Amino acid sequence: MKITFLGHATLLLEVGDKTVLVDPFISGNPKNTNLVDKDTLNPDYILVTHAHQDHVLDVEDIAKRTDAVIVSNFEIATHYESKGLKVHPMNHGGSWTFDFGTVKYVNAIHTSSFADGANGGLPGGFIITSANRSIYIAGDTALTMDMKLIPMFTKLDLAVLPIGDNFTMGVDDAIIASNFVECNTVLGYHFGTFGFIEINETKAVEKFKAAGKELHLLAIGASLTV
Repeated sequence: MKITFLGHATLLLEVGDKTVLVDPFISGNPKNTNLVDKDTLNPDYILVTHAHQDHVLDVEDIAKRTDAVIVSNFEIATHYESKGLKVHPMNHGGSWTFDFGTVKYVNAIHTSSFADGANGGLPGGFIITSANRSIYIAGDTALTMDMKLIPMFTKLDLAVLPIGDNFTMGVDDAIIASNFVECNTVLGYHFGTFGFIEINETKAVEKFKAAGKELHLLAIGASLTV
């Protein structure tokens, strides 16, 4: 499973011969200075953790062009289905096996509404399992005890955690979250895009290392393989 960081909280997963795009916020990302062109992406699926603009800005355009299936909670899926797009609705605790692997929709503590105020349902995260590898994409979330449930049914190879603080967990809480999910390899995201979520990246890496963990902070367009 190859994971490419496309900025902010946007990820591109290559799983076998399928591509999965997560929370596409590309055209409006001030840090994306011609590094990623959304019109060159051709995902088979688009996973959406919640409805905030910095996670859904490019969903509709990309889905219309590629005919990708949008996977999210019932309210978000219904929102896009009403626009004539392909969707697969899910809800918390549910899982589904797609042609690229199994996806489980898990709890997140945050808010969720579209830019026009439309209901985005409750936010969530995804556990994706394929070819004996599992990753947890937490979405925008606070630290929550529900994370302790994850290792009861899944052994994670990578946890993708927000670390920007203010709107989500910060670095210290993310270290605790990695303990809760029992995964010492972490990809940090949702940081540095704008003023409220700027962090000291060097100190963040050092804090994780001191806790016996590895924090990956990828440049836009960079990848890692699980």
